[in-house]
Amino acid sequence: MKQLTTAQLRELYLRFFEERGHAAISSASLVPENDPTALFTMAGMHPLVPYLLGQKHPSGRRLVNVQKCVRTGDIDEVGDASHCTFFEMLGNWSLGDYFKEEAIAWSWEFLTGEEWLGINPDKLYFTCFAGDESAPRDTEAFEAWLKAGVEPSHIFFLGKEHNWWGPAGVTGPCGPDTEMFIDTGKPACGEGCFPGCRCGKYLEIWNDVFMQYNKTADGKFLPLAQRNVDTGMGLERTVATLQGAESVYDTDAFAGILGRIAELSGKGYRDDAETTRAFRIIADHMRTATFMLGDQRGVAPSNVDQGYILRRIIRRALRYAMKIGMPEQSLSNVAQAVIDTYCGVYAELEANRGRIINELNAEEMRFQRTLVHGMREFERIKGSFADGVVDGKSAFRLFDTFGFPIEFTVEMAGENGLRVDVEGFNAAFAEHQAKSKAGAEQKFKGGLADASEQTARLHSATHLLQAALRKVLNDENVAQKGSNITAERLRFDFSFPRKVTPEELREVERLVNEAIAADVEITCEEMTVPEARERGAIGLFGDKYGERVKVYTMGEFSCEICGGPHAARTGELGMFKIKKEEASSAGVRRIKAVLE
Repeated sequence: MKQLTTAQLRELYLRFFEERGHAAISSASLVPENDPTALFTMAGMHPLVPYLLGQKHPSGRRLVNVQKCVRTGDIDEVGDASHCTFFEMLGNWSLGDYFKEEAIAWSWEFLTGEEWLGINPDKLYFTCFAGDESAPRDTEAFEAWLKAGVEPSHIFFLGKEHNWWGPAGVTGPCGPDTEMFIDTGKPACGEGCFPGCRCGKYLEIWNDVFMQYNKTADGKFLPLAQRNVDTGMGLERTVATLQGAESVYDTDAFAGILGRIAELSGKGYRDDAETTRAFRIIADHMRTATFMLGDQRGVAPSNVDQGYILRRIIRRALRYAMKIGMPEQSLSNVAQAVIDTYCGVYAELEANRGRIINELNAEEMRFQRTLVHGMREFERIKGSFADGVVDGKSAFRLFDTFGFPIEFTVEMAGENGLRVDVEGFNAAFAEHQAKSKAGAEQKFKGGLADASEQTARLHSATHLLQAALRKVLNDENVAQKGSNITAERLRFDFSFPRKVTPEELREVERLVNEAIAADVEITCEEMTVPEARERGAIGLFGDKYGERVKVYTMGEFSCEICGGPHAARTGELGMFKIKKEEASSAGVRRIKAVLE
């Protein structure tokens, strides 16, 4: 098994698939473009949903890339050997081209070939979909593994919980997957131990998804006309395996970051278990925050959506930095180490270095004030707990209203001879999460993943809206910072330093409706990036899929790089009406609008 560095594995993976006819495409933004179903890009397939649904990709039917991803569902697990909130996903796709046999043969070759990873076949195990009432047993994948050279005893059939990839939204492309594991050498947890077991004996390193069904609104799984392959290999986990590292944090990718934390704290990464966990949390969270702040569609700390997640991550990192004695303004220093580590691959980090550092320092100062307010509130109420117990609702109010971490409440309570009803806090927090989740599900119901006509019309309206804003505000720096489009309405975030006046909004509305009334054809052309620049197309040129892009033009009104669905003519859109204009985050405004 080769001991590759992170950079070497990136290069090797891309080269392997380029030699097999795949076009290398750039990583998309961490903030999904025109997808209200998720706050962040969570997988390599996420930006490619329109093409998995049948749109023609400018770079062809075989693609490969390294995609920036963020997942925060396991944030409490960060600090163990394998969990990260930010990670890089190696992926290759077939958009209606090759299918299971070729994908599996290439997976086996890359994993075991001496020119590639050179993993001992005896250490590799595989799982396939066992079948159920909605789809049959995946004997095709099983037979493909046997043909590639896998021993039958190393292949396991598992149910949907393990070997089924659902649609990005409520409906959409989905299908069985086959997962690849390496035996870590740890003892089995019992007779029922198998790849996919959580005991740690088997570590998943790759996943081939076979999108051959479309889940409909009534829960049916219908065969797709275009069958796709979507694969994902976690870069950090695979490098850790190849390097024989104890954890993803013990690889070359984290060496400079952990070294900077050690310099600032005066402690050693391995001093004790608690310090090791703190080092890992700070390293992970600052890597994530740095990529969020430095992204092509840069996120700023706020109390909503992506900004809220960013704020939570920064403040959690700061809390652990304080616990190990790091001085003030240390987080921005750690971010410098992250930028130095990754700027050779992700140029946007170097380009946005100043912004990253300034935002981190400002957020740290804000949180210091939050801590002061929280401590004052605790001092005010501490005498009201006659039974010596800070009840769960009061502890949650300190957290929810003042941003005061529960660990700080427990610590201050102990110093004052009190204890905290942590179970009551957890119950209040769970109730809050349930309400938030229900609100988010309602908020994100529908979206571009369903490619409905009304959603496509609202998507087209955002192009006209951006063009009108740039004209009315007389500012070519006005740029999209995100959008949230359902079949009922659109939400459009854009860079602008001040509130848009009512007069300006009326003029924007008038220009959009003027473009709609003109009833011009909405045309789509494929061209190179230089050609798109020459045409004057609006777009984040660093956020592209290969050297060719799609440019949508609406007469003289709008010319923009885009990959989503659109109406055929502007006259199909209806009457455009702005419902609200407000601040989204620092330097970013938000417009909510409908088509009547």
